[in-house]
Amino acid sequence: MGSGNRVAPPRLIQYDQWGRRIDELETSEGWRNLRAFSQKEGIPGIFYERKYREHSRTYGFAKMVIMVGDSHEVWIRLEYIGYVADHRRGKIFCPLSMTDGSARVIELLGSKEMKEEILPRLISRDPTFAFTSGQWMTERPGGSDVSQTETVATPTGRINTFGPTYTLDGFKWFSSATDSHMSVALARTGSIKDGSRGLSLFLVPLRLPFPQSPSDPIPPSTSNNILVHRLKNKIGTHTLPTAELSLESAEAYLIGNPNQGIKNISPVLNITRLWSAIASVGGLRKCLAIATAYAKVRSINGGTRLLRDAPLHVSQLVGINLLYRALMHLTFGVIGLMGKSECGVADEGEMKRLRMLTPTVKAFAAEKACAGMEEAMSALGGAGYMEENGFGRSIMDSLVEKYVDMVIWEGTTTVLALDLARVARDPTTTKAFASWVISVISSCPSDLLNQLQEPLNILNHALEELTASLQKPIAPLVPRPAIILTGYVASTVFLLEHAIWAYVSGESSHETDTEVVRRWIVEGGMLAATEDVKRARRDSNRWVKSNSAIVFGQAVRTKL
Repeated sequence: MGSGNRVAPPRLIQYDQWGRRIDELETSEGWRNLRAFSQKEGIPGIFYERKYREHSRTYGFAKMVIMVGDSHEVWIRLEYIGYVADHRRGKIFCPLSMTDGSARVIELLGSKEMKEEILPRLISRDPTFAFTSGQWMTERPGGSDVSQTETVATPTGRINTFGPTYTLDGFKWFSSATDSHMSVALARTGSIKDGSRGLSLFLVPLRLPFPQSPSDPIPPSTSNNILVHRLKNKIGTHTLPTAELSLESAEAYLIGNPNQGIKNISPVLNITRLWSAIASVGGLRKCLAIATAYAKVRSINGGTRLLRDAPLHVSQLVGINLLYRALMHLTFGVIGLMGKSECGVADEGEMKRLRMLTPTVKAFAAEKACAGMEEAMSALGGAGYMEENGFGRSIMDSLVEKYVDMVIWEGTTTVLALDLARVARDPTTTKAFASWVISVISSCPSDLLNQLQEPLNILNHALEELTASLQKPIAPLVPRPAIILTGYVASTVFLLEHAIWAYVSGESSHETDTEVVRRWIVEGGMLAATEDVKRARRDSNRWVKSNSAIVFGQAVRTKL
C-alpha cells in the first residue's frame, strides 16, 4: 500500500490558551479512516460473530494478512472510498488487536453488564458505535517484568453498573492506542512483596461518563483523571499514538477475581501474539511479492535475459519463499488451534499444543520475517534501498514485531522463550507436542515417506533434541535456542500436513509441496538450530561464566 497525505503522526495538545490542562490528542483523518475501514470489514467482529464457528479465526486473520501484504488490492479499495493510507505505517492493527483481546477477556470474565453494554461495542462493525481498547501493563521499574508494577488500586466501596469500583494511581510508561475509548490495565491490590500475585485486572474508561452514546458530546480528555505526559518518539509506526500516562485516582472496574490479574489478562497476550505474527507474515509477503514481480521484468545481460531466468537469482528468491510458506503455515496452524479452543472443540492435546506454540509463533515469525524482508530488498539491488518501493517502511515497522511489540505485550524473544520453558514444566505438554509430530509423520503414505526419508530423519533428530532439552532441569541457556527450534519443528510439521493432503488429494502442486518440505528441513536452518540447542545443553554452565567475562570483563579485586 502506498503512503498518503491523509495519514500523519498524532499531536498532543497539553494546555489550552488559558494554561488549563486539556491533554487533547489529535489523530489524522487517515488513521481514523483506517480504523473505521477495518471495523466495517469485521476486524475484530468476525471472531465473535463466529459465523464460521472454529474457522472464524482463520477467516478473519486471512483478511488481515491480505490487508497487510496485498498492497495493490487494498490501495484500490482505500482510494475508492476516498483516502489513501498504509496499514503497516499506521499500525492500525495495534489498537484492534488489543480490542480483540479485551473483548475476549470480557466475554470470559466480564460482569453481566460488561457483556451486555461493553462487549457489543468492542466487536461492532459500525465505526460510530464501536469502541477500541488499549492494554496497559508496562511500567518504568519492570518493563516486561510486571511483578514490579507500582500502580495501586484502591477500593472505593461503591458498586458501579459494571461491578466493584476502584481508583487507580500510578504511571503507565508505554500505552499504545492512547486514543481508545477504554483500556484493560493491571494494578496492585496486594502487597508489593506479593509480586505478580498481588495484581488484579481492571477496565479503565478513558473518559467519564462511560460509556457514552454516539450522539453524546465527547467528555474532556482529563475527565477520568488520566494525564498524557508525552507521545513516544518511535523508530516506526509513527501514526500510532503511543504515550506515557499517569493515573491520578482514575475510576476503574474490577474484571474477574482480585489478585489474579496475570491469569485474567492472558487472553489479551495470547491473542496479540497472533496479531503480531500475522503482521510479520503479511509484511514478508508484501516484500516477496515485490521482489518476485521485479524478477519478471528486470532485464540483464544487455537486455537478452530476465532476472527470472538467472538460476542464482531465483535460488535467492526460493529461500525467501520457503521462509514465507513455513511462517504462513505455522501462523495459520496456531490460529486454527485458537479457533477450536474458543469454540470448545479442541481436544486436550490441541489445547496443550496451543499453549506451547502461542509464544513460539510470535517469537519465530518476528525473528525470521525481518531477515526475509531484508533479503527480498537485496533482490532489487540498489533499487530496493529506495523509499518509494515500500521495503524500508515494511522492514522498519517489522522491528515493532521483533522488539517493541514484545516489550509492550510479552517481552523480547528471550522472555517468550522463558514462557516456553514455563510451559515445559508440565511434561504432558511437550509429550502432546511430540505425539502430534510423530502422528503426522506416521500418516505419510509410503511413497511420500520414501521420498522424504532423509529430511524426516533430520526432523526426528530435531524433535529428540528438543524434547530432551525441555526436560527438567532446563539448562539456563537452552530456552532461547529451544523456542527457535520449536518454531522450525512445528512449521515443518504443518508444511508436511499440507504436503500429505496435496499428495493424497492428487493436487497438481503436490510435487512442489513435497519439495518445499524437503528444502525447508535441509536448507531452512533446522540443522543449525538443532546444533544450537545441543551446544546450549552441553555447555550452558561453562558459557554462563565466560559470557559474563566477555561482556562485562573479568572481575577485578581492588586493594584498599
